Amino acid sequence: MASLSVGNLGEYLREQRRSAQLSLRQLADAAGVSNPYLSQIERGLRKPSAEVLQQVAKALRISAETLYVRAGILDERQQDELETRAVILADPSINERQKSVLLQIYASFRKENGLDDEPEAGTPVNADGSAADTA
Repeated sequence: MASLSVGNLGEYLREQRRSAQLSLRQLADAAGVSNPYLSQIERGLRKPSAEVLQQVAKALRISAETLYVRAGILDERQQDELETRAVILADPSINERQKSVLLQIYASFRKENGLDDEPEAGTPVNADGSAADTA
């Protein structure tokens, strides 16, 4: 797994905050975390939970998965898979059945290419792409 240090996460967050033209306090308020805690994350002194990263990503309007990769929670391959699934699921021009079929096809191609962490092709899937419980 490609894991970057917490310091690199903090530096990245600081860059994103500055490019969004937000003060530390503004971002902390928008993310629902304390100003000192966010400061410690930016300085690489604290490793935030996935939940905190998600809140910060939402406040910055960036991908939470990108922060997960920076924090070492996800590897880049997992990020690519999640983003692909998210694009399919968010497409308003196709219906739920079509989304399900596309996710099944995607899963079968991944399996065919040796990425066997997906449900079997033909297995019913939930809207999030996970295997549906048919019992």
